[in-house]
Amino acid sequence: MRNDLGDDVPSGLFDLRVGSGIAPGKLDDDEGDALFQGEAADVLVHGGVGAAGGVRYYSMYGHVAKLAEEIQKGVNSVEGVEVKLWQVPETLSEEVIGKMGAPPKSDVPIIQPNDLAEADGILLGFPTRFGMMAAQFKAFIDATGGLWRSQALAGKPAGIFYSTGSQGGGQETTPLTAITQLAHHGMIFVPIGYTFGAGMFEMADVKGGSPYGAGTYAGDGSRNPSQLELEQAFHQGKYFATIAKKLKASS
Repeated sequence: MRNDLGDDVPSGLFDLRVGSGIAPGKLDDDEGDALFQGEAADVLVHGGVGAAGGVRYYSMYGHVAKLAEEIQKGVNSVEGVEVKLWQVPETLSEEVIGKMGAPPKSDVPIIQPNDLAEADGILLGFPTRFGMMAAQFKAFIDATGGLWRSQALAGKPAGIFYSTGSQGGGQETTPLTAITQLAHHGMIFVPIGYTFGAGMFEMADVKGGSPYGAGTYAGDGSRNPSQLELEQAFHQGKYFATIAKKLKASS
């Protein structure tokens, strides 16, 4: 069975870097996907000449993970940018996870709070729990107090992607309520707006996502991200990497 997030994968993160030599330039409300702890993801960009970033996510059933993989491809399509995928630590016991019918965690590296400071940009992915990010991802954010005190993440670009169990499960409230975490760290939120073009206005088929970022619907757990949702995730990765690269070049 699905978890409350509607997610079918663990949570995790992506790490992105821009190389040197680059010219400046389950179920709703409680249904959704988890961050790349195995599935949800946030993108992280590391410092150095050029730009680097990472995607960090939590995903219990795999929906957020699928989006993260496409975002990673989008980031990699931008020359001079490197990306790394991470998942945040799981907070539930193996016994509980087993009873929820969740698959084994992936081999994506587990991120630690201080790893965030190494990136030039970060993309965060997670499933929804009652219209907000899953507790696993929130627990990880709550552990970044040291980074907050030093404002080590201030000025770094950040993006968000997510999964919900239904159309009323938090496709907008989930990213909207997550922005507060970025604000306290002084990060620069990078939404996709309507840069995805006609795909943002699709009405014939069910499609997740919003101007805040890429998204998908998990439904009862059997639904996988649609081709259009995956294309939007790829677009977000590419768009975010382009912005992160420009910010890095101008610093």
